[in-house]
Amino acid sequence: MSTISTAAIIKTTALDNVGIVPNPSGLTKGTMVSAGIVLTEDIPMGHKVALQDMPAGSAVIRYGQIIGHTNKDVAQGSWINETNLEMPLPPLLQDIVYNKAAVPALTPLAGYTFMGYKNADGSVGTKNILAITESVQCVAGIANFVTDKIRKELLPLYPNVDDVVAFSHSYGCGIAIDAPAAMIPIRTIKHIAQNPNFGDETMIIGLGCEKLRPEKLLRDGDENAKDSILYLQDESFSGFVQIVQGIMEMAERHLKKLNQRQRVSCPAADLVVGMQCGGSDAFSGLTANPAAGFAADLIVRAGGTVMFSEVTEVRDAVHLLVPRAANEKVAQALKDEMAWYDNYLQKGQADRSANTTPGNKKGGLSNIVEKALGSVVKSGSTPIVDVVAPGEKIRTKGLNFVATPASDFVCGTLQLAAGMNVHVFMTGRGTPYGLSMVPVIKVSSNSTLSNRWFDLIDFDAGPIAYGTKTVEEMGWELFQYILDVASGTKKVATDKLGLYNDLVLFNPGPLT
Repeated sequence: MSTISTAAIIKTTALDNVGIVPNPSGLTKGTMVSAGIVLTEDIPMGHKVALQDMPAGSAVIRYGQIIGHTNKDVAQGSWINETNLEMPLPPLLQDIVYNKAAVPALTPLAGYTFMGYKNADGSVGTKNILAITESVQCVAGIANFVTDKIRKELLPLYPNVDDVVAFSHSYGCGIAIDAPAAMIPIRTIKHIAQNPNFGDETMIIGLGCEKLRPEKLLRDGDENAKDSILYLQDESFSGFVQIVQGIMEMAERHLKKLNQRQRVSCPAADLVVGMQCGGSDAFSGLTANPAAGFAADLIVRAGGTVMFSEVTEVRDAVHLLVPRAANEKVAQALKDEMAWYDNYLQKGQADRSANTTPGNKKGGLSNIVEKALGSVVKSGSTPIVDVVAPGEKIRTKGLNFVATPASDFVCGTLQLAAGMNVHVFMTGRGTPYGLSMVPVIKVSSNSTLSNRWFDLIDFDAGPIAYGTKTVEEMGWELFQYILDVASGTKKVATDKLGLYNDLVLFNPGPLT
């Protein structure tokens, strides 16, 4: 996306009738901006300036799209925000007809590689981790205890293994195991265990009496993997010490195998990159997300895989995405996921407007429509080749829509299950979000945040807002940064500091 900027404000397209204030300290009343417009009030950084008089009911346009209508008369030079803006209805799914967009032929991108860990199933890891998963929350205490013990006592003996991590969750018992929606958390747990960073050596700790049987979490047809299951209720164990010793012995068998893994040169086609944003602001759609979208195009051109997600941050821009579907089947699947989530929210007596947070609004995003239009930019411009339901794995190389809630930790959990090996996370307000199982590259949308959080942010896309760098320049830089992180030659802030969030299941199924 190109930007038209003046000395004081930024427009995203020539159609826009609002501009964004880039100044870190905002602009004060009486300041003259483009075309002789004088501000009628103080306007903070990232917020919108009315570039013309807008009588009540006028369409407010950003990104060349209507983001709302004024609920009162708004004078030129005034501050446009959630208090004087009414949100429009979402695009009606039944009215969106698939007309495939003309897409320029992609020029293949050859010669780009990274150093990764090849797996027997053809996937490639960017970390080498011993993973412990659980079939029920009851075992979490022992799993956490043993994880610490393995890290202290065994990991030093296996220098090629990066870490040991446990996936604790609140599922497994007290659940309606056969309810249709129960498949979402079950397949999520199962597919996380198959993430390429674990080298197919994941351990499963069960209790013994839970509804979610550990065998249900094995890779389909993999009978040998039963050796990776340990039940705490196994009658051969007498007391806590023997249970722990049994887990430690199993861990050592897996560590010996993982320690044999070595990084080798892999084509960029082996990247599976999850794109996500959280703590967004008005700059997210101007800088960080466009740079990530350009990098996404480069990854796809190199034969790799990119996923974008967050249904409520796609819903109001879905009419722009359907034409990018590779075929009618993908277009319908995209609309079906939107419809499923509309129904899910309606059952909970909520709608997509609940997405926008107080921080989003403070950062200049007045509603979910504006947020969504800036959010989808991180998908780049290539065709959407597949739509992946929550908890399912990626099936097709290229750009995928992986349906998830917008919640940072739930989205990250589902992208892990889909098979990502690198996570790129854009933020404008700032968040220490991180995942232990995959490197998380934190991209700031503005330099004010990057300077303040100099040791928490990995990549600053802020220069785009001031015209010192282009989207294309920063997209190439981010692409190279992704390759370096995937190779282990650059370490992201969350790994340096050990800042990791818990994984959180998306569970729309009933509890009993």
